[in-house]
Amino acid sequence: MNNEQNERAFNWYAPLQPDGRQPAAAETVRTERKKKRGLSTPWRVFLCTLIVVGLITGSSLLFADRTEPPELPTAPADTIPYLQQPYDPEAPADFPEDWREFFDSFFIPAEAEGSKTTNIPTVGTRPEWELTLTAPGESELSLQEIYRQVSSSIVMVHCMKDGFSGYYFGSGIIASEDGIIITNSHVLEDCDSATVTLSDNRQFPALLVGADWTSDIAVLKIEAEGLPAAVFGDSDALSVGEHVAAIGNPLGEELRASMTDGIISGTAREMDYDGHAIRMLQTNAAINEGNSGGALVNMYGQVVGVTNMKMYSYYSPIEGLSFAVPSTTISMVTNGLIRDGVVRGRPALGITVGAITEPVAEQYDLPCGLYVSAVSKGSDAAGKIREGDIVTAVNGKPARTTEDILLERENMQVGDPITFTVWRDGESFDVTFKAVDHNDVY
Repeated sequence: MNNEQNERAFNWYAPLQPDGRQPAAAETVRTERKKKRGLSTPWRVFLCTLIVVGLITGSSLLFADRTEPPELPTAPADTIPYLQQPYDPEAPADFPEDWREFFDSFFIPAEAEGSKTTNIPTVGTRPEWELTLTAPGESELSLQEIYRQVSSSIVMVHCMKDGFSGYYFGSGIIASEDGIIITNSHVLEDCDSATVTLSDNRQFPALLVGADWTSDIAVLKIEAEGLPAAVFGDSDALSVGEHVAAIGNPLGEELRASMTDGIISGTAREMDYDGHAIRMLQTNAAINEGNSGGALVNMYGQVVGVTNMKMYSYYSPIEGLSFAVPSTTISMVTNGLIRDGVVRGRPALGITVGAITEPVAEQYDLPCGLYVSAVSKGSDAAGKIREGDIVTAVNGKPARTTEDILLERENMQVGDPITFTVWRDGESFDVTFKAVDHNDVY
């Protein structure tokens, strides 16, 4: 760098003046060292050491014995779902005498997503379109090429709520040239209208095609033609360690169309979302509020996921744990919403379970398995499975995590039977019930 370049670089990072002006030249922020008369070196060392010790002591007193988590600030816009770091059951400080009391406080069923709604006006005529997944290309692209190819397909989604002075924002993906937009359903929750802003700053009012609260996928429609539609790839083709990029609008309009990159950290993470276990892609690509509904893109420039949540903890920093709805789920849900307005034929068992760890099982002399914390009305399991039951096997296979149940459910159709081995009041027995349509219980 020559002197002129050095001066510009220094100016660009120079702090603003109190009145908001930026220094005109680098020299205006440089300071000259001036000799000052003061204490001798030994005394300076002693005083510095004393100050450091005081700061450490003061900090320890300030942050000690915090038993209550700090109150989370309310987000002014898209409130991206946070998966709170769970309580660690490996070494509980105090066990209640009654194991049911322990589980009643440990497993708290989340609110069912059936109670969530959006009041955005719906389309009059259902679109005649279907989302298809494309096989990976022959050669990978650079991050710059991916951004040039995909960024114009990412939109801003503004949602208004009547009587509210502000608006909610999120991201969306153009899925068809005639204006089908895919986003997260939680971006639209409780809102009365939606506006989509394209990359060229054109704005269009949006109508609702459908919202699925279970998968957190919603479909909007705007009246436009010739839009730069994204290409959707097959998330089943992903492997751990594969590079991906996330493109969305973190924190609003000022940072719109931001791209972060990372890798696939997990391809089938079983996550609890509003009381239901669903499978997610895990990535260390950074996402934040406003990224909801944005794209997770593979190195062929194909959308393989819709970013929708991140891990958060009251007690410790968590970085690099973000999640996205996989494209295989997106295609199934999107096509169902376009065709019927709801997703039909999706099997549901109607129970909520949580894993029992070995320390807890040993403490209460219980079998390892899955504790049933809720049974949904309208399910075939109601009346056969009870809250407080412990599921030790599913279809004759040991059940230790909810993943074990999800694997069995994946191969089921509505009406198919499933058999649980249940421990209740010291006895084990088999219970067989049928999967029902998800819409009948949620």
